[in-house]
Amino acid sequence: MESVIGLVNRIQRACTVLGDYGADNALPTLWDSLPTIVVVGGQSSGKSSVLESIVGRDFLPRGSGIVTRRPLVLQLYKTEQGQEEYAQFLHQGNKKFTDFSLVRKEIQEETDRVTGKGKQISPLPINLSIYSPNVVNLTLIDLPGLTKVAVEGQPESIVQDIENMVRSYVEKPNCIILAITPANQDIATSDAIKLAREVDPAGERTFGVLTKLDLMDRGTNALDVLEGRSYRLQHPWVGIVNRSQADINRNVDMLAARRREREFFAASPDYGRIASRMGSEYLAKLLSRKLESVIKARIPGIMSLINQSIDELEAELDHLGRTVVVDAGAQLYTILELCRAFDHVFKEHLDGGRPGGDRIYGVFDYQLPAAIRKLPFDRHLSLQNVRKVVSEADGYQPHLIAPEQGYRRLIEGALNYFKGPAEASVDAVHFILKELVRKSIGETQELRRFPTLQADIAAAANEALERFRDDSKKTVLRMVDMESSYLTVDFFRKLPHEVDKGGNPTVSSVDRYTEGHFRRIGSNVSSYVVMVAEALRNSIPKAVVHCQVREAKQSLLDHFYTQVGKREGRQLAQLLDEDPVLMERRQQCGRRLELYKSARDEIDSVLWAR
Repeated sequence: MESVIGLVNRIQRACTVLGDYGADNALPTLWDSLPTIVVVGGQSSGKSSVLESIVGRDFLPRGSGIVTRRPLVLQLYKTEQGQEEYAQFLHQGNKKFTDFSLVRKEIQEETDRVTGKGKQISPLPINLSIYSPNVVNLTLIDLPGLTKVAVEGQPESIVQDIENMVRSYVEKPNCIILAITPANQDIATSDAIKLAREVDPAGERTFGVLTKLDLMDRGTNALDVLEGRSYRLQHPWVGIVNRSQADINRNVDMLAARRREREFFAASPDYGRIASRMGSEYLAKLLSRKLESVIKARIPGIMSLINQSIDELEAELDHLGRTVVVDAGAQLYTILELCRAFDHVFKEHLDGGRPGGDRIYGVFDYQLPAAIRKLPFDRHLSLQNVRKVVSEADGYQPHLIAPEQGYRRLIEGALNYFKGPAEASVDAVHFILKELVRKSIGETQELRRFPTLQADIAAAANEALERFRDDSKKTVLRMVDMESSYLTVDFFRKLPHEVDKGGNPTVSSVDRYTEGHFRRIGSNVSSYVVMVAEALRNSIPKAVVHCQVREAKQSLLDHFYTQVGKREGRQLAQLLDEDPVLMERRQQCGRRLELYKSARDEIDSVLWAR
């Protein structure tokens, strides 16, 4: 029995050390899956006296009004007879307290440290372990006493705040409720029983404790309550006789108080027949047996949670990555592996494994054609502009048959307009590639640990994209210039010409400057521009893909690889300087994984030993 409960105590303590207690996790914490006993009662109901009776030591702060202002997680460890009794606080490390008056003082000071010296409360627990041959293995949680009215120095919300804090413990299905009620109070008005009935209506998790039996009016007794007639619970009621204030003032030994309690019940004409089921010693053993049975019943569920948590923590550690090595060669290898992981994600975006690459096609299929359609060819090839350009090209001597120079000037002027859409396509693809680099860095799980390396990869990739953009712009502008540099002669040879009856082309000098003549020139140039536009619409995407997309897929980080290969160990280590948040998360996961594995192994060893 003791080994099972002692094991749970150790697991609970380890949970608290690692911060697993009360953590906001998607799954219940290991602490929440472990059964605990929570002491609930109104202020001055005798909660402190019950705990001290169970422990056999006077160690809790006392006073009027609200004394317990923070939860006290009290873990009792039974030791061998003859061994020294001592206490340890979690916040004090391995420091041992053998003087229990100093334990009381430390509880008070630790409470004041968080809540101040007023009458405020805090949900932050104090963790205290007591090692003694006079206790049973047990975990008890003492909570602030329920109250109905805020007193001076307390906020008006104190009544609801305390109830909410108590509810947060007793609502858990693994919580065993120790409901403390003074015997000189009507059970119907008991704050503890009222709250226990709300969260445990069947009374399956509730143990009723009646204190101050010796203070009842002469001629009265509490047998109706203790025998379950006034309010029935699934578990027996237990009566307790606390030390009187005079005993406390005289520092009466707790072991002597236990003896006097036994004598009270044995000699009582009212309680003598049930004396064996009364008293703090019986209560401690009863709770210990109950806790053991609950633990044994919950072990399969606890083991299931532990195994599930181990799997999740191991998966998260794999996700967070291994601890960084210190060897320069291994560091260089790690950096290159991380770069390759990023490059793989980046290529998936381009090739369609991830979204984003389709936006490049959108530039070619929609943005480029739309930009070409919006070019001001109508204005450039208007009758007025054609007449102006052709006349200026003729100079002082009008053209004889066809205004070749006029044609060339009109075509070159029109083709220059294609430079705008060509450059815009390059810039649009450049912007998409930069955005894909940013997304790929964020989606490369292995890189999340290393913000410095992320920044360097981003800078190197963007620098390479700038070079690719410059090359791409030069290429597409050169393609436009090539169209201007050499016109397709066959196109003009196929144009219809006016001929005289003898078959010779002839146009009078008057006809050369008629409106119809200029319209014919504008129409011919427009047809040529349409032909070039169709060619550029097909060739510009090819140039952009070749100079930017293809190069980004093949050599995005080539320059970075060269530079990294020249760096020394210290510089490589700087690149692998992890995000402190992730480092802390990995360490936390490692500690919790160690806790869960240790808990699993210890539970297994206890089960095999049974």
